[in-house]
Amino acid sequence: MNLRNVAIIAHVDHGKTTLVDQLLAQSGVFRANEAQSERAMDSNDQEKERGITILAKCTSVLWHGETGDTRINIIDTPGHADFGGEVERILGMVDGCVLLVDAEEGVMPQTKFVLTKALKMGLKPILCINKVDRPHADPDKVHNAAFDLFAAIGATDEQLDFPHIYASGRSGWATMDLNQPSDNLNALFELIVKHVPEPKVVENKDKPFQILNVLIESDPFLGRLLTGRIESGKAVPGMSIKALSRDGKTIEQGRITKVLAFRGLKRQPVDEAEAGDIVAIAGMSKATVADTLCALEVTEALPAQPIDPPTISMTVSVNDSPLAGREGDKVQSRVIRDRLLKEAEANVAIRVTETGGKDAFEVAGRGELQLGVLIENMRREGFELSISRPRVVYQTGENGERMEPIEDVVIDVDDEYTGVVIEKLSARKAELKDMGPSGAGKTRLTLKSPSRSLIGYQGEFLTDTRGSGVLNRVFSHYEPHKGAIEGRLKGVLVSNGDGETAAFALWNLEDRGIMFVGGGEKTYQGMIIGENARWDDLDVNPMKAKALNNIRASGKDEAVRLTPPRRPSLEQAIAYIEEDELVEVTPKSIRLRKAVLNPSFRKKRVREDV
Repeated sequence: MNLRNVAIIAHVDHGKTTLVDQLLAQSGVFRANEAQSERAMDSNDQEKERGITILAKCTSVLWHGETGDTRINIIDTPGHADFGGEVERILGMVDGCVLLVDAEEGVMPQTKFVLTKALKMGLKPILCINKVDRPHADPDKVHNAAFDLFAAIGATDEQLDFPHIYASGRSGWATMDLNQPSDNLNALFELIVKHVPEPKVVENKDKPFQILNVLIESDPFLGRLLTGRIESGKAVPGMSIKALSRDGKTIEQGRITKVLAFRGLKRQPVDEAEAGDIVAIAGMSKATVADTLCALEVTEALPAQPIDPPTISMTVSVNDSPLAGREGDKVQSRVIRDRLLKEAEANVAIRVTETGGKDAFEVAGRGELQLGVLIENMRREGFELSISRPRVVYQTGENGERMEPIEDVVIDVDDEYTGVVIEKLSARKAELKDMGPSGAGKTRLTLKSPSRSLIGYQGEFLTDTRGSGVLNRVFSHYEPHKGAIEGRLKGVLVSNGDGETAAFALWNLEDRGIMFVGGGEKTYQGMIIGENARWDDLDVNPMKAKALNNIRASGKDEAVRLTPPRRPSLEQAIAYIEEDELVEVTPKSIRLRKAVLNPSFRKKRVREDV
């Protein structure tokens, strides 16, 4: 049987997972009476809720084509730049890639990021122009822009000679020529079989067994599952193997208890797997990502793909607020440390280091969304945490100068809001590179911006553009430090005591600013209950009840009507806080607070800093 390994890569929301749904359905993976869920590959809760792919996942289909039966292993990758570490790891398992580009939005920052990685590894690309049935689609313009991108990032002549195909992933059809309509994806299947080469490692099936781990999962029955492509030899259950680290040192020896191959959405045990196939292996307890599993006689480890360094970090510490321990059951620093180290083991784009105090940990990643997803997962598992404001990870240049991460930013915004967006970002040290119409009354802005200036800007951006703007960003390179950048322009309202908020007090405070809490909620000294309309912080009493007296007058006893509070989501809260503030995260609540709760000590600290 023929074998093809292919990755589907694209910018976020360009339709990868939806297309994979249709590929699975049309290849006969589902039974006629089987219930099919939308975006079947987005298997975890957060992926379904957010509508994005967070983890790279493998599936496999059997295609009965012109050249006979072909097993096609398809890897669905995340489209968001924050999860780029997932893409970098899996590209070593495949021999070709389908680059999906939206026929209306065109080439976007993450398209460039993932394509650069794929071309560097020598993969043969297929350009799939998706969503050609959208009202403002311009496939020819997108095709030319994609070709220019290939040339700009140094594609070889062979890679520049890429085939292209038009598709509608949602409707489930693809065609080589828009003048010849189609009602299925047969053309895409045939193009993958024809253009993507068979894995070269198939020739190594008689050599000793070797596989490089790129994904790690935990199974309640089988233990640790290590996924990768077999580089040489065969994997057979019961076989004795060992794990080698990157530098060739033996980590452990053991036996393969199960070899699981991907068949549709499920993994099935197989009696034997040969070089070239992508499988999951159970039986090892210490081996992790980037380690090599191999036969006992092998002495050299397989080279692992280098991963780009983290650009954003935050401090995660135990929750020490007066309300700590009431909602979560995992509150100790030891438990938090073990969970963070487990995450860093499975996700190579995250780095965890202990701070001097031992009860706080520095967690570095690719962006606010990646760190937000990690904190949300921990919150759902029952953890209580305190989170600091994200900070950029600086580097030291050759001359000893301080270097900071710079990102490529592409913004699509309605024409009337371009002025305010350019003004705000210019004040944050961003440089405008290009500006032009993108159709349907929208303008596309291309900027180069320090990562620092984008922390906390998303909410302000959505307000300025009335929710119609789309901001895409991806890490580009490091440049010398750009100097101070203005932070949040407004102060906060801080509770001056412990107790329950009173609707009467909040009603009186509404003139002062926007509330983050409603009536009858627990509060404590130092907790942030709202945003001040002025630039400075203000200590207020949100618990003051209405004075009771024996004088009755017309209109005195009307019910207090409060404006609904603005409750920030986890990502919004993390982006909103300043250096002297924290986000308190529990399974049921997200609260903002000052790092120093006592107002007397806070003022003392300000004087010392001055």
